[in-house]
Amino acid sequence: MAIKFEPLNRREKIVKLFREAIEAENARDLKTAKRKLDEIMELARKTEPEFYFEACFRMADVFIQENNYRGAVKCAIRGIYNAPNRDLYLSGIKRLGDILFIMKRQNRLGELPENMDITLSLVKDDEELHSFVSALVRLARGEEVKEDFKLKEFREIIEALKE
Repeated sequence: MAIKFEPLNRREKIVKLFREAIEAENARDLKTAKRKLDEIMELARKTEPEFYFEACFRMADVFIQENNYRGAVKCAIRGIYNAPNRDLYLSGIKRLGDILFIMKRQNRLGELPENMDITLSLVKDDEELHSFVSALVRLARGEEVKEDFKLKEFREIIEALKE
């Protein structure tokens, strides 16, 4: 009699991939970490939004380690856009703000506008987020930004980046 093993369910597979991604990141194998996080994002996109959110921000962390700040911002925006609840949405905004402040300290905000059209089209259904991303792009280009956002978190980030 043969023993049949159940394939890992989706959540178990995602957790296993997270562990592998973290191990790879700790070993400075960022290519493997990104591959694992991509796989998580693919598996979790529609069915496990909390995991998708966390994978986006973990990927942003990997991009920061590679000095790819624009990639980090794009991942963070994807995570915010797909946040399954208000708490994660606001947490994502805070985390994005942290990435942007790192960019500002390193005088790298000017890199932000490059190839942001896809990201802007992705968030077009979220009027406030779209408006914020558009304002970030304009600010990074050195243009005046006078957006008044409903969310104080967006206003605070824009004001801090202007200083």
